[in-house]
Amino acid sequence: MLLENKNIVIYGAGGKVGGAVALAFALEGAKVFLTGRTREPLDRLAAEITTSGGWAQAAVVDALDEQSVDEHARAMVSEAGSIDVSFNLISRGDVQGVPLVDMKTSDFTRAITTGITANFITARTAARHMIARGSGVILALDSGSAYGSPMMGGTGPADAATDTFIRNLAVEVGPHGVRALGLWAAGIPETLSPERLAAVNGTMRADAASFQAVLDRLDEMRMLRRSPRLVEIAAMAAFLASDRSAGITGTFVNLTGMFPS
Repeated sequence: MLLENKNIVIYGAGGKVGGAVALAFALEGAKVFLTGRTREPLDRLAAEITTSGGWAQAAVVDALDEQSVDEHARAMVSEAGSIDVSFNLISRGDVQGVPLVDMKTSDFTRAITTGITANFITARTAARHMIARGSGVILALDSGSAYGSPMMGGTGPADAATDTFIRNLAVEVGPHGVRALGLWAAGIPETLSPERLAAVNGTMRADAASFQAVLDRLDEMRMLRRSPRLVEIAAMAAFLASDRSAGITGTFVNLTGMFPS
């Protein structure tokens, strides 16, 4: 198994991506420490993983709270002996579909501030434990929208901040045997619904026909003419977290199916 004897913490494990990744990690032999701000979805996921034959533990942790993250990391190391992989998947509160010149400052900056703060706090905490052991993997995920994505509000700048942070971190922690890298993924069909699209982009109609049109358009935009699936995202995350990708750091794997523009 790819991740046997690995202790992995996932921040934002209660979401669709977090759940798929956690299950994949557990099925590959990892002990998965599930964290998020709401207990119920974490407990459901932990039960699902346990039923599937894996190992999981849930804890309420706010990834924007340094003390909460530090305390959980110390408890994890005390119990399991190490943090081998840290993966940040928290939601950022992106707002899209509004021209930048019409956007509220708070709507523009929210994704940037939330995303980089959470990635910094969780990565820094993990890196400190990993450096002491001489090994570890820090993973991040964003939509790869840093290269010019109109009508995406703060999403592009937020992605750019995460991309740059991970690359700079990789340079600093690499000599200590720690890798920092990430995935680009966007428009994963299983994570979308009319209601979720409308929550991010208030200009979108939330009826079934409009929603299907969005999914079709996303497929058309991909080089493969199909959108990535959760199982594919999770499988790549498991590979990047494993020793089989030991030569990869300081970069992002593009799973969007699109060329960066």
